Amino acid sequence: MPWLLIAALGAGYLLGSIPTGWLAGHWLAGLDIRTQGSGSTGATNVLRVLGKGPALAVFLVDVLKGTAAVLLARYLLERGLGATLDSGLVDWGVVVAGLAALEGHIWPIWLGGKGGKAVATGLGVLLGLAWPVGLASFGVFLAVLSLSRIVSLSSVVAALGLPLLMAAWCAPTGLRPAYLGLALLTTVLVAWRHRANLQRLWAGTEPRLGQKGT
Repeated sequence: MPWLLIAALGAGYLLGSIPTGWLAGHWLAGLDIRTQGSGSTGATNVLRVLGKGPALAVFLVDVLKGTAAVLLARYLLERGLGATLDSGLVDWGVVVAGLAALEGHIWPIWLGGKGGKAVATGLGVLLGLAWPVGLASFGVFLAVLSLSRIVSLSSVVAALGLPLLMAAWCAPTGLRPAYLGLALLTTVLVAWRHRANLQRLWAGTEPRLGQKGT
């Protein structure tokens, strides 16, 4: 079991640390995306610097990173343990691998620990764990974005609603502590990564889609 968990964690971190936004900037424009706009390697900053097409590609790959980390961990742990996904042990192992993917995206080894804000990769983790919750969170994000045109606000609101969505999904079959723990940690992590955005939102200076800003 220990080596399986270590393998799942390592794979999750390495998948999460694939520097998608940095690679897009390097390949398409010969620049370091971390020196542009907000300095983030995420899809929002790619949108501001490189445009819609590259941003969509970066978003999709970042989502896939999170989903792949979870599915690979589930495969390794279930194969090694002979357990089902309902096993609490497998639940915790898969969740920790998902968190490792988020850490890899935020603190990628290849970029000296300076990555993105983990929103897209977090969505991918949710889709791999509980796709109805992932889709519901993405729906909240899109709804807020359509009204506000502010990506950071949409991300934070979706993150704040995540524990409630996860609890509602778990309720019919019983609470799953690992999944609820992931939801709470993701909420805290997303809010912390957006702390500068929250300050600008409070000050009324946060840029909307189509505006330049950080």
